Amino acid sequence: MVLLERMAEGNSAHEAMTAVTTEEPLIAWRQLTAIDRNGVTAAWSGIQTLGTYATAEGPDCVAAGNLLANSNVPTEMVGMFAGLADADLAGRLVAALTAGLRAGGEAGPVHSAGLLVVSDVPWPVTDLRVDWSEDPIAELSALWRLWRPQADAYRLRALDPSLAPSYGVPGDEDQT
Repeated sequence: MVLLERMAEGNSAHEAMTAVTTEEPLIAWRQLTAIDRNGVTAAWSGIQTLGTYATAEGPDCVAAGNLLANSNVPTEMVGMFAGLADADLAGRLVAALTAGLRAGGEAGPVHSAGLLVVSDVPWPVTDLRVDWSEDPIAELSALWRLWRPQADAYRLRALDPSLAPSYGVPGDEDQT
């Protein structure tokens, strides 16, 4: 949390990362990424990071991984994310996870995946997860495809139910 707090105080991602990696006593075992409010990125992998590890930075994005099948995985993720600049954030993230998996993913089996997106309200606007599966990224992608068309309506309904569309709500069939 110190990294986020430093950026909230106005430090750039690089300044915050330098401070944390200098001060944190167990930093050799940590892997950190940050994107500040200006889209500047920073990444850190300590020398005790497990297995094959790597980071990659791109426009408004950063990826990191450990126990990877190969060190190119984060680069492929960043390339996919950056290539979808006109798409919504959650869709770009799911596509980046898929690209990372295609590039080799983790050295061992992947059994879980999650997607948490925050926006302009004090709660996550998207919070999807697959906790145990043989193909969690594909299942997460399927959950995203189901959630995406209704995400804005749920956000609006929480802010002002009178403005939210009522379609798809049982008992509201006769409303316009």
